[in-house]
Amino acid sequence: MTATARLPFMPVKKAIFPVAGLGTRFLPATKAQPKEMLPVVDKPLIQYAVEEAYAAGVREMIFVTGRHKRPIEDHFDMTYELEVALEKAGKQELLDIVRSVKPDDMECIYVRQAQALGLGHAVLCGQRLVGQEPFAVLLADDLMVGEPPVLAQMVEQYAEWRASIIAVQEVPADHTRRYGIVAGTPVNERLLDVSRIVEKPAPEAAPSRLGVAGRYILTPGVFHEIAHQPRGVGGEIQLTDGIASLLRREKVFAYRYAGRRYDCGSKEGFLQANVELALQHPELGPGFKAYLAGLSA
Repeated sequence: MTATARLPFMPVKKAIFPVAGLGTRFLPATKAQPKEMLPVVDKPLIQYAVEEAYAAGVREMIFVTGRHKRPIEDHFDMTYELEVALEKAGKQELLDIVRSVKPDDMECIYVRQAQALGLGHAVLCGQRLVGQEPFAVLLADDLMVGEPPVLAQMVEQYAEWRASIIAVQEVPADHTRRYGIVAGTPVNERLLDVSRIVEKPAPEAAPSRLGVAGRYILTPGVFHEIAHQPRGVGGEIQLTDGIASLLRREKVFAYRYAGRRYDCGSKEGFLQANVELALQHPELGPGFKAYLAGLSA
């Protein structure tokens, strides 16, 4: 396929969630539970990502897991005893919350990543389940808040351009080593026609300050590129490198999303998310705001 070819339209119905990481930055909290199950206010991180995907029209959730990730499976499974207990107690509101975790029309599928060989490898583990369809990738570490939800914004862009869409944001120059960095030609105020993408460059080598956030919509062509590339930064199979190779065959766009990203892979970002989302919570917000005001008085 040439870089100018336009793919036939297919809706984005599948999403990959790479959740096999060890979460070492949150030890000892993650010694016995997945980092994706750490709660932000009243929901685990992974649920925020799944709800975002569902709101964007995704119905098949593919979790690429590792050892000790069973709590994620349990979270999205039916809890018969709990539901019966809540129903008998007449606690309908809590029962509705429990049942809303996995809507009836949502399918959850789990595949193991036997070795931690990088994000690109994790995405490749979902290839057979994705097939020849476009798909989303959501990193639960990045809690994204937007209206409409960030992935829904990207699905709308995909429907128009029928090409891979990568969420990006401006990052400080001294943070480029933390991100994939993109460069390209502006299409409009939010969209960039990507000509180059580099994984975690030094500030002096970075082609721009546009860093990739943890949301992607990718065409199935990326699987071939990932599978045939050498290991990259850190000796890992990098998704960024696969996308860089895809650029030789297909268009890729970077999208400046409207919303807020919390880096919950860091303790600071995790705490920020808890505070800011607690303040926005319809029940907890007013009381929590008063509490914080009392601390600063």
